[in-house]
Amino acid sequence: MEQRHLGRTGLRVSRIGLGTLTWARDTDERAAAEQLKTFWEAGGSLVDTADIYADGGAERLLGRLLEGLVPRADLVIATKAGSVLEPDRRVDGSRRHLLAALDASLRRLGTDHVDLWQLHAFDPHTPLEETLQALDTAVTSGRARYAGLADFSGWQLAKAATWQLAEPTVRTRLASAQLEYSLLQRGVEREVLPAAQDLRLGLLPASPLGRGVLTGKYRRTTPADSRGASERLAGFVAPYLDKRCDGIVDAVTTAADGLAVTPLHVALAWVRDRPGVVAPLVGARTSAQLAAALSVEALTLPDEITRALDDVSAPAHHYPDHHWSTL
Repeated sequence: MEQRHLGRTGLRVSRIGLGTLTWARDTDERAAAEQLKTFWEAGGSLVDTADIYADGGAERLLGRLLEGLVPRADLVIATKAGSVLEPDRRVDGSRRHLLAALDASLRRLGTDHVDLWQLHAFDPHTPLEETLQALDTAVTSGRARYAGLADFSGWQLAKAATWQLAEPTVRTRLASAQLEYSLLQRGVEREVLPAAQDLRLGLLPASPLGRGVLTGKYRRTTPADSRGASERLAGFVAPYLDKRCDGIVDAVTTAADGLAVTPLHVALAWVRDRPGVVAPLVGARTSAQLAAALSVEALTLPDEITRALDDVSAPAHHYPDHHWSTL
């Protein structure tokens, strides 16, 4: 698998990453082991998780698999901290919480460092400089090699990245931004992606297959074994089952038929090769599904198909972002 640099850093990662959102909850240890081995054998290196996934279960499961299945040195492990499941708050960006969360993540993963540590969300109730100081401490202490952000808006990302750049010998330069990005969700193109490109942050698209909808499996009905049929995840899929999304899925399917590939390949190749993108993060239910996604490595979409998909999925850009958000 081709390797790409993560933003303006020397860190190289596979241009498809493995997501672990469902591990230890919908994906058991055997299935996770098969996925990780399939990913590694295909040349994949970037594995993304978070302390909140399955209440820490995803990290614990990944840690067990690192004990003998795949060499730790062959993987770029990324995790996140900051999201909390408390009745009165959803984000805690305090230095106290973040550094304690990192130490807990390292224990669950069974490693002395993570390669990429990401803030999972912006905390409006904590001074941003305090939150970012936790990233500096993590990197200078050796517990994290690089730092990034997840689910920050354009102005939040720009403010954080610029603050870090103001003292380059003291503060850790941000490497990446992780947000949802697909043919069904191009909102990052309004401000986040232009900011990331200007600041040379690598974009890690989450849900690059439109929460599974871009595979085409929901075109006629909702499969019984799909996320859309799951009581816990049905609400996650539902926003992409409207008429607008149906039209985009139809266009993806038409393109796939013409190229003799699957809709999954078309949708994944499109987002993988967007300006500023480093590595879409793919979550799969089985190793066979993951292998199908990884086989996109050989596909590059023809320019005319890319333009057609751009047109059919184009987001509405209005004042004041309509001038600078065109890629």
